Amino acid sequence: MENDLHGDVKKLTKHTPEYRLRVGDWRILFEIEINKIVIYKIKHRKDAYR
Repeated sequence: MENDLHGDVKKLTKHTPEYRLRVGDWRILFEIEINKIVIYKIKHRKDAYR
């Protein structure tokens, strides 16, 4: 599933399973589990990484 990601997706660090998807000024932070994507934060870019 990790190889099939489309859009502006970036892995946040090498040592964690976290990803970031940029959609305009919004950031969607998520993890990829075996057969599902777990979204745990959707925030405006000014607040996303605090």
